[in-house]
Amino acid sequence: MIVNYKNGKDVLPPRLLQELQTYIQGELLYIPKPERSRALWGELSGSRISIAKRNEEIFRLYRAGSTVRDLAGRFHLSDESIRKILTKMRSLRQPAAVTE
Repeated sequence: MIVNYKNGKDVLPPRLLQELQTYIQGELLYIPKPERSRALWGELSGSRISIAKRNEEIFRLYRAGSTVRDLAGRFHLSDESIRKILTKMRSLRQPAAVTE
């Protein structure tokens, strides 16, 4: 496995480097991105959109008469996965409850 790292003395201000050296020296340190800058799973690759479109298609075909088994074979998923998708899609289609 190739590890790409940056040398702290090349990217950090000297005072910050000295402060960090009181806690860790000569080891690799992972610094995570701030929460606000993290993309959700599949957002950058387009997988999230692709799966949402697939699930819409599964739901449409089911409502048009396809069986769970037919859909499982067509989309290379288990019967249980198809059922979960259908349950989720039904819940998304439910009108929001009116509260007074």
